Amino acid sequence: MVNLFGATVLLSTEQQPGGLASYMPIAYILFFGALMYFMIFRPQKKREAKAKELMASLQTGMKVTTVSGVVGKIINVKDDIVTIETSIERTQLDVRKWAVKDVEKADES
Repeated sequence: MVNLFGATVLLSTEQQPGGLASYMPIAYILFFGALMYFMIFRPQKKREAKAKELMASLQTGMKVTTVSGVVGKIINVKDDIVTIETSIERTQLDVRKWAVKDVEKADES
């Protein structure tokens, strides 16, 4: 025990184990890893699954919007290519399935 400027300080030559404090850095890493998983990776996987489901459900007659903003009706579906018909002039465009952003409605005719 040492008296330093009126304060008593206990000096110890033995180091005591840190106890719970030694596990705190590991707990922080685990906490932020779980937080990152639930805020970043999990929503991304859900979006990817929804996009795959959309690509698998494309059928002739559906009205779709592409990622570039082109709106048209699907007239043909091949392996990875969708042919859509746009405007009054019936312009036909071949686009990849991944380029279809949204299905607006199914055409009943």
